[in-house]
Amino acid sequence: MKDHEIDDVVFEDADEESDSNALTQKIKKLQHKIAELEKEKTEYLDGWQRSRADYANLQKNQDEDKKHLRSIIEEDFIHELLPVVDSFEQAFNNKVAWEAVDANWRTGVEYIYQQLMTALENHSLHAFGKIGELFDPSRHHAVSETPTTEKKLDHTVATVLQRGFLIGNDVVRPARVSVYTYSS
Repeated sequence: MKDHEIDDVVFEDADEESDSNALTQKIKKLQHKIAELEKEKTEYLDGWQRSRADYANLQKNQDEDKKHLRSIIEEDFIHELLPVVDSFEQAFNNKVAWEAVDANWRTGVEYIYQQLMTALENHSLHAFGKIGELFDPSRHHAVSETPTTEKKLDHTVATVLQRGFLIGNDVVRPARVSVYTYSS
């Protein structure tokens, strides 16, 4: 008899007189070994697929965290720029002083203001707060009331003291306004 080893299983050359039980035992051992290897392969495959999914989720979470951090930084930066915008608008609203300034210089300052506003709009910042708008307490901060006898003006903006700003649909700063109140 010759012995051959394959994966720790010993095969003996069987002649016609070999015991069929021994062959059946060896087949069962091989089938058991195959089942174990298939189970191990499945575990490795499952583990690899889980790891791949975990990595994809990690990348997605990191991307979301980066976007969130960027929006926080952007909003903080915009909050720092709003007083600059207010200063420009206060200068423009002081008509007597503004008209006394050299026309070329005024044009240059207005151009700089437009560049600033365009840059802010490119980052989804939009101004709001106009006379005649319906007062919305989620967007406006009423600092005073202005009496009116016109019913249609009731609860509309009478004066804008400071414009409000939105990023997307979120209020960054409410508009400070005076609101008409109807009294007959």
